[in-house]
Amino acid sequence: MAAATSPSLYLDLQRQQHCHAHLKPAKALPFLSSRNPPLSLHKLDRYNFICSLPSSSSTNSVTPSHYSFLDDPFRGSRFLTNEDLEKLKALESFVYLQELESGSLWIRAMRTEEMDLTVGLLALSFAESMFMSLGYEALLRFFVKQYLIERRAVMPHAVTLVGFYREKGALRGEQLAGTVEVCFDKRGANASPPTPMAPKNSPYICNMTVTEQLRRRGIGWHLLRASEELISQLTSSKEVYLHCRMIDEAPFNMYIKAGYNVVQTDSIFILLTLQRRKHLMCKKLPVSNSFSESDLSDSGP
Repeated sequence: MAAATSPSLYLDLQRQQHCHAHLKPAKALPFLSSRNPPLSLHKLDRYNFICSLPSSSSTNSVTPSHYSFLDDPFRGSRFLTNEDLEKLKALESFVYLQELESGSLWIRAMRTEEMDLTVGLLALSFAESMFMSLGYEALLRFFVKQYLIERRAVMPHAVTLVGFYREKGALRGEQLAGTVEVCFDKRGANASPPTPMAPKNSPYICNMTVTEQLRRRGIGWHLLRASEELISQLTSSKEVYLHCRMIDEAPFNMYIKAGYNVVQTDSIFILLTLQRRKHLMCKKLPVSNSFSESDLSDSGP
């Protein structure tokens, strides 16, 4: 798999067909839920997932100026405390920038106009991880979008991050490189988390997906790093959790390099529910969180 972290659209798709992620939009699909292992994308080039961002500069096109999550149509009417408002502002201003050998990567919170783009990426990933016909893609898109809308309503207790990539010297626009979901506390936790269950009040990373043609460039690593950086900024908790399927060797090795340790593993009896066995992994974030760039070599996606 090409993903770098647990996916947040933990569609309980695993219960249906050995899926990678868990989404839980409505109760229509038992396989949709939110706390889970990494997603990966295959054959993404069949779709034109190019984000039409302003053509000025890469940095300016991703900075959060003139964008407010308070105006988000999917935010709902939930009352926000002063602390919530401060966290929303922090999410609006959060941008993780990284120069890679082949281009530039920036990661920030998903905006409303980018939801359909992200839905397409995740729906394709779910379909292929479950070996489903692309004829089911429209149905998957529906449930994935419902899930993202529901998760949008719990901001700032959870957020979907998106990464954009621009090739050096490329003439075309920025490309959606990947996505990952971050839950900060129990108010952002999914109601039906996967097993083994992580503490609901602890930060949790899930639903990480990397575009197929952009794998092996360290994008998954930086999605993980950006998630941890944001957790360090918005929470006092220093323990972060994620899931990794036992069959996903490359992501597992990446998590180990990043400092995660297995704290619990699914019983073999989970196979009776048509789910893949998963590791629950945990990392204690340092006060100043930074990865060594040397760890990027051969670190997975």
